[in-house]
Amino acid sequence: MALETIYDTPRGKHVISIDQWRREAVETLFDQAQRVAWMYNEQNGMRPILLDWLRGKAMVDVFFEPSTRTSTSFAQGERFLGGIVENVTGVKFSSVSKGESLKDTVRAFNCYSDLLVMRHTKAGALAEAAEVSRTPVINAGDGTGEHPTQALLDGFTMKQRFGGLDGLHIGFVGDLVNGRTVHSLARLMSLFDDVKISYVAPDQLQMPKGLRSKLEAAGVEQSRYSRLGKKLLGDVDVLYVTRIQKERFEGKKAQNEYEKLKHYFVIDSKVMARAKDDMILMHPLPRVGEITEAVDDDKRASYFKQMRNGFFVRMALAAAVLERPFTVSAVRDEMRVQSGKMV
Repeated sequence: MALETIYDTPRGKHVISIDQWRREAVETLFDQAQRVAWMYNEQNGMRPILLDWLRGKAMVDVFFEPSTRTSTSFAQGERFLGGIVENVTGVKFSSVSKGESLKDTVRAFNCYSDLLVMRHTKAGALAEAAEVSRTPVINAGDGTGEHPTQALLDGFTMKQRFGGLDGLHIGFVGDLVNGRTVHSLARLMSLFDDVKISYVAPDQLQMPKGLRSKLEAAGVEQSRYSRLGKKLLGDVDVLYVTRIQKERFEGKKAQNEYEKLKHYFVIDSKVMARAKDDMILMHPLPRVGEITEAVDDDKRASYFKQMRNGFFVRMALAAAVLERPFTVSAVRDEMRVQSGKMV
């Protein structure tokens, strides 16, 4: 299966980069994720609905880098769809520890899987995996490269709050050079109209120049700041905070630099008091001090909602890739079945 570059629907295809997506496909997925959210929230009071949509489909989730939310939401979503799930975590638990190449690892999993969800330490590794994979590959994070499913759930969270992504001003704060979540989300925002992005980071952690150039070509208005000022706080619709990624600072000199930067930005109640009343505060998590726990009670704090939305979006995405999307008619039929089970 060749790696697609542009598509209108993710059915039966790899999900490696946001660059693959058209706006229409993103909005279709958001609609499907909303149907999942409706089934689990409004209709069913948050109780699990076990579906048979992917009965007999085998999904292998391979994480060569630590993961909590991504791995759990994928695995739970796949199980609730009726699929068979196998989790492989850490290099030492796979033949990679024996020197096996990534491509051979993928070929091995292809022998007994219908879907491969993978996180890798190296940027670009998932594109390499997709080149040889006979089954769809979903990128669950590749080093400092991308994290497309995080961007999709982030966009879905923004759509829930604002009704759409057109015209939004988003402020990215933190480690923007290493943060794969912001790399993917910036790409996603470029698919929408009249978007403005402000990058807030020290010079050594600013958004990569190549990505900024790509967004400029797409017509995205961009600005860079070294500090989170009152004027900017009063203007952004979304404040998207990321941690300074300690694991990307290798060597003693780099670790010393990390110690200087790790608390460069701290979002607390005083900072939130200067922000707009109708903005939202987002974070891909985990946080390591850059947002204080006191902010959790602020109605604008949306990071735990993002986490819940990750379940809905990844569930919808897995179903779409395996050609069983959450269409209106499919959801209606399923709810009839569920109603019959509840009688």
